Amino acid sequence: MPESAIAPTPPSVLQLAWRQFWRDARAGELRLLMLAVALAVAALCSVGFLSDRLDQGLKRDAAQLLGGDAVVSSDQPTPAALKALGTELGISHVDSATFPSMARAPDARGGASRLVAVKAVGAGYPLRGKLQLEDGRNVGTPARGQAWADPAVLDALGLKQGDTVLLGDSSLVLAGVIRNEPDRGAGFMNFAPRLMIHVADLPATGLIQPASRVSYRLALAGEAAQASAVRSYVERASKMIETEHLRGVRLESLENGRPEMRQTLDRAGKFLNLVAMLAALLAAVAVALAARDFASRHLDDCAMQRVLGQPQRRIAWVYGLEFGTAGVIASLIGVALGFGLHYGFVALLSGLIDVSLPLPSAKPGLLGLGLGLSLLLGFGLPPVLQLAAVPPLRVMRRDLGNLKGGSLLVLVSGVLGFAAILMALADDAKLGLISAGGFGVALGFFALLAWLTVVLLRKVVPISVNGNGAPRWLLLATRQVAARPAFAVVQVASLAVGLLALSLLVLLRTDLIASWRSATPADAPDRFVINIQPEQGEAFRARLVAAEVKRLDWYPMIRGRLIAINGKPIEPKQFKEERAQRLAEREFNLSHTAELPSHNKVVQGAWTADEAEGLSVETGLAEQLGLKLGDRLRFDVAGTQVEGRISNLRKVDWSSMRVNFFVLFPQAHMPELPSSFISAYKSPAGRGLDTALTREFPNVTVVDVSAQLRQVQQVLDQVIQAVQYLFAFTLATGLVVLLAAVSSTRDARTREFALMRALGASGRLLAQVQRAELLGLGALAGGLAGCVALLLGWLLARYVFEFQWSASAWVPLGSALAGALLAQAAGWWGLRGVLNRPVVATLREADTQ
Repeated sequence: MPESAIAPTPPSVLQLAWRQFWRDARAGELRLLMLAVALAVAALCSVGFLSDRLDQGLKRDAAQLLGGDAVVSSDQPTPAALKALGTELGISHVDSATFPSMARAPDARGGASRLVAVKAVGAGYPLRGKLQLEDGRNVGTPARGQAWADPAVLDALGLKQGDTVLLGDSSLVLAGVIRNEPDRGAGFMNFAPRLMIHVADLPATGLIQPASRVSYRLALAGEAAQASAVRSYVERASKMIETEHLRGVRLESLENGRPEMRQTLDRAGKFLNLVAMLAALLAAVAVALAARDFASRHLDDCAMQRVLGQPQRRIAWVYGLEFGTAGVIASLIGVALGFGLHYGFVALLSGLIDVSLPLPSAKPGLLGLGLGLSLLLGFGLPPVLQLAAVPPLRVMRRDLGNLKGGSLLVLVSGVLGFAAILMALADDAKLGLISAGGFGVALGFFALLAWLTVVLLRKVVPISVNGNGAPRWLLLATRQVAARPAFAVVQVASLAVGLLALSLLVLLRTDLIASWRSATPADAPDRFVINIQPEQGEAFRARLVAAEVKRLDWYPMIRGRLIAINGKPIEPKQFKEERAQRLAEREFNLSHTAELPSHNKVVQGAWTADEAEGLSVETGLAEQLGLKLGDRLRFDVAGTQVEGRISNLRKVDWSSMRVNFFVLFPQAHMPELPSSFISAYKSPAGRGLDTALTREFPNVTVVDVSAQLRQVQQVLDQVIQAVQYLFAFTLATGLVVLLAAVSSTRDARTREFALMRALGASGRLLAQVQRAELLGLGALAGGLAGCVALLLGWLLARYVFEFQWSASAWVPLGSALAGALLAQAAGWWGLRGVLNRPVVATLREADTQ
């Protein structure tokens, strides 16, 4: 058979797509696009893998953290009915009581004292997890007359295992040193090191008095086959608490019972989610710009394919598969990079994450793949699919077949799909709406102002820049911007979005973090003293003055329970939010003072000294319970009912390490109410004052929170490092946006500069024109970005992170300067070689219109 009779087999669509992808990838056509996708996916997955491992670890260890399958906590001894219910259902249960107290060494061993968190446990403890001692033993309840203690107790008291420790009126033998306590909490009582005793030894200490602050817990656990019995207990106990109005009693869960460092982790998570969201937003802009630039460079190729008989559908499939391949490969690279990066987060947050975390699930990786594909399909594919509609006549008439704006349907679909992924990524409605919505509005705002600026240039340039004394480079630069309004709007809007993200991140890393750190200043109190009796007040304050204590918080403290609002008895179930329900059933620390505390601020109403029946309420409590000025509150204080009217609302900074109260009576004296006093101060150097106070006033409890202050700063440092760790990748994504924005006009600039050089313009003049244009557009974009960053930063600080916002008015100026320099740097890199290209070669490729 002759060779001419053998017809060649045309390549399939898949083969064409792969060949075209490989050719464009080697030529660098897809470099910026794939880099933007990979960086955004890496940022998302690094945060996602960390969150997934944390959630899995918390679920796995929930029973150990709680101390049982279900836990009943109360501020009074656990009601007998709830214990009987557990016995009826055949569920094992253990009682425990936790409270702060002072442990002492015998006088023969120095007589040192230390605040400890006493935990009295019954037989069978722990029901879940293992109580492990330093010698490797897994133990349970201490024997009668013995105690387990944290290493810090022995170090502070100068004791060793086997020595005697004094607790209240009893003496106990230190029989072991605790290495791991499975159900330890992180509340105020547990800031101090643990001293664990048998519950039967508790009465002999004499420490539990009617007004003592004790947390009682009933832990319950069943065998695997008793899961239904545990569920039945939870249901019946919840109904019993509600129907019998058991105030101060609640069922604990992992979220509300043992938050550990949950608040800190939540804030850290919000920071990291915000940074990942900004990376995704920046990637969307970069992908849209790079894809449009890619499509512009392939117009002639597609026209030639149409001339050679390729149908539109085949061309569309080839380019669609090419972009799909690019998206999958870039997303897989991003997932792998994010998986490696999340180990860095685990290391940086090691002080907050104390458990052995399980391996992550595939969910974050799948979400990363979804983000990468949505970026390309929603923002990159629409302009590329227009290549299939290029007319064959473009081969002869280059003015035909230019790219048009995407259809409204494609635009809306892409934006809505991407917004849904951003909301899932944010995991917080406020954070998602402020960030995604703010950037969407900002993009339209930037485009509008850029267009208005171009219109203004068109009117002003012929008048103010007429060549009489004005530099020629300025004349050409301004006229060039005015002559290309579409290019100017796209560049300014894109540059402004990139600079907005970078400005916002810089503000978060400075102003927000500085505001967080300022909550614990250097002179913050590091000692809190409670249970000071009224007759001890004068002598106690005199002792502090003699020790040269400079500033002292001194307030009476009254334990009271809110029982009625406007004459109507309250029930926890009438409130929707869990925190409000807890506030409605717990006892408050109330106080009275004729003078408004200096660290409190009245935001509604007025403070009137010695106002009869007046009440001052903290704004957070008022918001949670739905209180307002004029409402009447009734409290039960040790059997005495006291009522008052809300005359003002106060703003309280609970992180200030000062003495604060939910409710204050603006009166100097209230002798009818039983009270003790609480004091807070910055202790002088050395530990002598603590020991002296406990010797002179043996009933008081001195709480040393200096270690907690250091821990707070350490936690902040760890969170800041984690944010900076991810910030580097978002910064890289922002630079990709700048490069994409500048490079998108490369071909147009090349043709324009070639024509100018052909007409006699020097290379130096054109370099000055390019520099002036980039500096001007960058400064405009940076100034706009700085103004919007201030607004978005304030919204995030106010409604998401709850920080005090103190941004500088110099931010827009600094952002404008940074924008000009970054745009110039991106232009130098992205447009290098434009001025040196031979004029003849450029003109041969130029459009002939």
